[in-house]
Amino acid sequence: MTRIIATAITEFRIALRNRWVAIAVAMMVLFSLVLSAAGSAPTGALGVDRLSVTVASLTSLSVYLVPLVALLMSFDGIAGEVERGTLPLVLTYPVSRPEILLGKLLAHLAVLTLAVAAGFGSAAVATLATDASASSGLPALWRLLWSSVLLGAAFLCLGYALSGLSRRPSGAAGLAIGLWLVMIVLYDLGLLAAVVSDGGGWFTTEAFPWLLIANPADAFRLFNLAASEAASAAAGVAGAANTIPPAHALASMLLWPVLALGLSVLAFRKVTP
Repeated sequence: MTRIIATAITEFRIALRNRWVAIAVAMMVLFSLVLSAAGSAPTGALGVDRLSVTVASLTSLSVYLVPLVALLMSFDGIAGEVERGTLPLVLTYPVSRPEILLGKLLAHLAVLTLAVAAGFGSAAVATLATDASASSGLPALWRLLWSSVLLGAAFLCLGYALSGLSRRPSGAAGLAIGLWLVMIVLYDLGLLAAVVSDGGGWFTTEAFPWLLIANPADAFRLFNLAASEAASAAAGVAGAANTIPPAHALASMLLWPVLALGLSVLAFRKVTP
């Protein structure tokens, strides 16, 4: 554990030097404040407090932004060490490859947690400043915060796996962007096309819910919207959020980081200094 923490501290200092902490925090705060101002417009029509509506908007933001930030931080976690020639030196230390990955994961999770907390916290402060009764939405905001970190952990580990497979930062960057497009954008479009062509058949009623929670981003969205009083603000998935048990979505979110970490360890073991 001491070796893992020492690695995490080193990686966190590298993130500070490379401005990743400042970049991630600035992105989350900026987009969260914009959504806090724009997303609370339908409050009166929905009959819920402003913070609950803001949380529904922040859920959509997190689905796109948290995986992207996580992949951008992790895509050169292994490939960068190989290209800079520092991997042989790191491996001479009395620390195993899984411990190196766990140290990197802790450091990057700390950066991501700071960014998410700063972004969501600023949105909550701005909302509560204009509507004191919005405090009833704080439990939903806390749920969104820790589940966003869990979503980020899955994509951090996926980034390490891609980094180990490509062994070059340029290739890892391309794979990371491709993975983000497939899992965040194209996956849902494919499911939508399949549902439309199915016309309410077996795919829509049986396969679609399982395929939806098989994607960590969709499982994250359903998990948060299922407990939100403003789920109708995201009408595209509101129906699914009401039919799929939140426990299934949470199980998917918990399983993905473990599986992705296992893949990253396997990929790292195949990397030669």
